[in-house]
Amino acid sequence: MWTRSVRFGFVKVPFHWMRGRYKPMSIVLLVALAATACGSTTGVIGSGEASGRAVTSLPTITTTTIAPTTTETPPTTTTVPPKGRVVISGVGDVNLDPGFVRTFPTTGYEDAWTGLAEAFVDDDLTIVNLECSPGVGGTPWDKPWIFRCDPDALPSMARAGVEVANLVNNHSMDFGFDAMLDGRQRLLAEGIQPVGVGRDRTEAYTPLVFEMNGWTIAVIGSGGVNPETGSWIATDDRPGMTSGDDTESIAQAIRQADEYADFVFVTAHWGKSHENFIASFERGQAEAWIEAGADGIFGHHQHRLLPLEWIDGRPVAFGLGNFVWQAYPEEARRTGIAQIVIEPDGTLRACLVDVFLERTGHPVVQDADQLGCPETAAGP
Repeated sequence: MWTRSVRFGFVKVPFHWMRGRYKPMSIVLLVALAATACGSTTGVIGSGEASGRAVTSLPTITTTTIAPTTTETPPTTTTVPPKGRVVISGVGDVNLDPGFVRTFPTTGYEDAWTGLAEAFVDDDLTIVNLECSPGVGGTPWDKPWIFRCDPDALPSMARAGVEVANLVNNHSMDFGFDAMLDGRQRLLAEGIQPVGVGRDRTEAYTPLVFEMNGWTIAVIGSGGVNPETGSWIATDDRPGMTSGDDTESIAQAIRQADEYADFVFVTAHWGKSHENFIASFERGQAEAWIEAGADGIFGHHQHRLLPLEWIDGRPVAFGLGNFVWQAYPEEARRTGIAQIVIEPDGTLRACLVDVFLERTGHPVVQDADQLGCPETAAGP
């Protein structure tokens, strides 16, 4: 440290105090001390007469206070797009096995979709029950009826406007798990989303989610019809499908989807084949699932068209019959498209559009004015 000092009057101050270590006010203090030491009695800075020597006044120190600059951030506004109208179509059993629907080798697979007045193109979401194994390979399951979709039939179904294929039924795994998984990938490659099956239980129960016209829509697949032999139910370490007979497992999936989706819909393979009434078990399931948060149910498997009813303000199509199928027996030729309409204010309307299997593999809409559920359609 330097020892050199500077004298102020009779006060000697070490020089290292002066080397920038102190603010100018320190200098003022030192001057004041010097003035006091010189006998000033009139204050820190006197007139000079009291001390008998001239005192040079220090320059006035002007302090400028700068107000802090405050920049107000304009409030962030998020523009929420207005809610729009959404039309969802659901149909029953679709079979694309040319060995069963024997008109296809002659008419082509497009024949399944040309009589629908563009219903699936004009709606927003179409859900079908694909009643055949859509993959290749595998081994036929030991059961009376087995169906394999021709993979070449899938592109025409996609072009017709089908977005979702329910595979939770008693034919999607007719050739085993590997063929089902292969078919699942083939559907995805065509832009059709499979639902209700997967590589394990988690994937099988995972709903499909769609963002449409401002709404978040979830679709869950349920299958309560098991094969006659063995089990196709997915486990933690085996492929398969959801268990529609386990009402609570589907209700849990609905509750989880309802946490983030505006609307939750279930496509359910249930009931008894060739019976034209609503079984009490299916009605009980519908009530439980709607209580869990389902907003609509598309049912199938009975091979007969059953009524569309409302439960607690939610539409349930209990049985949608055959859609792309053989045109017999006669009572099975009448079928339909269940349409559920979400209005911009969130209210629901629903209707059954009349469809008739005019020939094997060729359903035809009977009245195109019913499509979209006009204002006269039923509500809750």
